Amino acid sequence: MSSCLGLYIENNVIKYAKVTKDREILKIEAFGVKFYDKIGEALEQIVSETFSYNIPISINLSEEIYNYFYMFSLLNKNDLKKAIDTEFESYCYDKKLNRNAFETRFAISNEQDDKDKIKVIHVSSNKSSISKSLQTLNEYKVSTITPIGTSIANIASIKPKENIIIVNIEEKTTVTTIINQKIYNVMKLEEGSEEILDKIASKENSYSKAYEICKNSTIYTMEGKELQDEENEYLDYIMPTLYKIVTRIQEYVANSTIKFEKIYITGLMSVVNNIDLYFQEFFQTEKCEILKPYFVTENIKINIKDYIEVNSAIAVAMQGLGYGIKNMNFKKPSFSDQLPDWLKLDISLGKKEGKSKSNFSFSMKGKLDATERWLMRAAAGVLMLTLLYSGFAVYLDNRINDKIQETEEVSLYTDAQIALADNDINNVKQKANKYKEMENNLRDINNKMEDDLSLKGSIPNLLMQIASTIPQEVQITEIENTADNDERHIVIYAQSRYYDELGYFKAKLKEDGILNNVVSTQGEKQDDFVKIVIEGDLP
Repeated sequence: MSSCLGLYIENNVIKYAKVTKDREILKIEAFGVKFYDKIGEALEQIVSETFSYNIPISINLSEEIYNYFYMFSLLNKNDLKKAIDTEFESYCYDKKLNRNAFETRFAISNEQDDKDKIKVIHVSSNKSSISKSLQTLNEYKVSTITPIGTSIANIASIKPKENIIIVNIEEKTTVTTIINQKIYNVMKLEEGSEEILDKIASKENSYSKAYEICKNSTIYTMEGKELQDEENEYLDYIMPTLYKIVTRIQEYVANSTIKFEKIYITGLMSVVNNIDLYFQEFFQTEKCEILKPYFVTENIKINIKDYIEVNSAIAVAMQGLGYGIKNMNFKKPSFSDQLPDWLKLDISLGKKEGKSKSNFSFSMKGKLDATERWLMRAAAGVLMLTLLYSGFAVYLDNRINDKIQETEEVSLYTDAQIALADNDINNVKQKANKYKEMENNLRDINNKMEDDLSLKGSIPNLLMQIASTIPQEVQITEIENTADNDERHIVIYAQSRYYDELGYFKAKLKEDGILNNVVSTQGEKQDDFVKIVIEGDLP
């Protein structure tokens, strides 16, 4: 029989559940919810109350990031890992993150829209965050650290070819999609119990009291709205957050090509009465239920709702017992974890009682035989090696963490300087564009002035040239400069008794270059004169 203490740790609350496994039978031996001010004292109380000093502890990963990469299904294992690493490095580059500061794990699922591809669920977490969690629990035997978004599926009873959604409303909300018994997607929402408890606790000055208020609150369905009275005054803090969560899920379901059979609700806020009925009002074909651990049966002494409160802790405890996705464990094996079983000795300092579960057992009383002396020497040697290795590992880990912190600080400073440089570049570009615009305006003004000056000299020259070339029989009745359209365009109204004289005048204007683009109207005879209009442009 093996046991594991599951701890789901958040900023102000710890959920815990001690789960034992005897063959394939699971049993919850102890569980509860504890609000704390000092996490060390809270952990000590939980371990003491559950008698868990010497059993493995499984905890949740914090501040994890989910990414999704799509790969060809024909890639072999090594090429797939390289492709995933490349995709994550590209993501870090785009987000200006230090790739070496992250610990990563991934799981694979079938892509629903393209059978030739697979979907990679990539999970990453900052190494400093993992190290901080381990330091908090350095007195205990931590065996697994897993993201709740993937481990929450451990407690659900999922049938083959069944598609479900698990909405886990903890401090933040995770929405886990499971397709045909495999995790397909995990979506994180900023809304969750933290948003609700903070508002109520600010009024009641107690997180535990705020939680009890949530447990005693009841959501009335559309048919029973008239029952809502002053006893439910805190629903004004609860309902807006739940509404934002359920509408996000409704949008996700509506935009998905997958047909879902059930939507399970769990987490700290699942204790609100009728929350499943409230969710059901938003969904027509999907059945909404409170998630119950599949192996828990009805018990007269314990309300099933009490188990549901600690679903997240039960889920991570089951992860420590070997359930769920094996390679999602972010806890690297320690030296003692890697020792073979025959070296893990059970040393009893008193009288032997019964048969030991380990490979060797001996008493320190009386004279030691050869085997016991050999075991003592071996144990002492292993202990010394363990101490040396542990000391060196701790020193090396501290140095690595220091370097990572220094690197992050340098990276942040560099990013800040790059941002300042980018800002300066933008300012310079704006100034350059402004100067360019001013230069163009000055050039236009200069060209305008030159045109005006040239035009002033052109008109007298035109009149002199016309006077020297106009035939004696031709009379000019009017000369116009159509300034509204073109300041260099000239219109001449002329008349003569003879057609050929007008033609000669037009030809001279064109041949002598007095005007460009010379055109004229057909001559019209009025009284004794033939009248014509000649147009052209000043050269």
